Amino acid sequence: MTESGSTVYVVDDDPAMRASLESLLRSVGHEVLCFETAPAFAAATRPDRPGCLVLDVRLPGLSGLEFQRELCRSAKPLPIVFITGHGDVPMSVAAMKAGAVEFLTKPFRDQDLLDGVHRAIAQNRQERARAAALAELQGRVATMTPREREIMPLVAAGQMNKQIAQALGLSEVTIKVHRAQVMHKLRATSLADLVRIADRLALDGSVNRQGDTGV
Repeated sequence: MTESGSTVYVVDDDPAMRASLESLLRSVGHEVLCFETAPAFAAATRPDRPGCLVLDVRLPGLSGLEFQRELCRSAKPLPIVFITGHGDVPMSVAAMKAGAVEFLTKPFRDQDLLDGVHRAIAQNRQERARAAALAELQGRVATMTPREREIMPLVAAGQMNKQIAQALGLSEVTIKVHRAQVMHKLRATSLADLVRIADRLALDGSVNRQGDTGV
């Protein structure tokens, strides 16, 4: 199994281990970038493509587990496959609870590492696809006027034009026009479609806080 269009990052302070992992991963078609320390990896420019991080637990300076916490708070986190020669159960549990895909104790089977890497890359592909879809939806919302953003959650909640008009002190005709614009700009083909979009954006009535209301 190969993973074209993805990158595996290896962070391990052992040169022999880095070379071994790079050879193994390249043998199944991965692009591989290796680093000796977590800060070296953090300072590097990462290509905008799916990937994962193979990370040693014991590193000079910032440990793998400490770096995992930092990476989780970053704008572009990566799924992690941990490797260690000094693992224990509490360490493994902590890593997995924090979102690690796999925790392998050296010496591990090549296939176990490859399986973990493939799962991690698949996870990252899904995360990136969800993020891209959400960003695209947010871009549609950005084209809406403040009044349309105010009306959208009311429409998604199932309120009729008359109810919305009364709540906002507008005419039904005005609400009808805004409602049509909301559906058009969000590319919603039905009320059910709009409800799904609103749920995905997690607006819950907060859309009107994106700007001052106005006709």
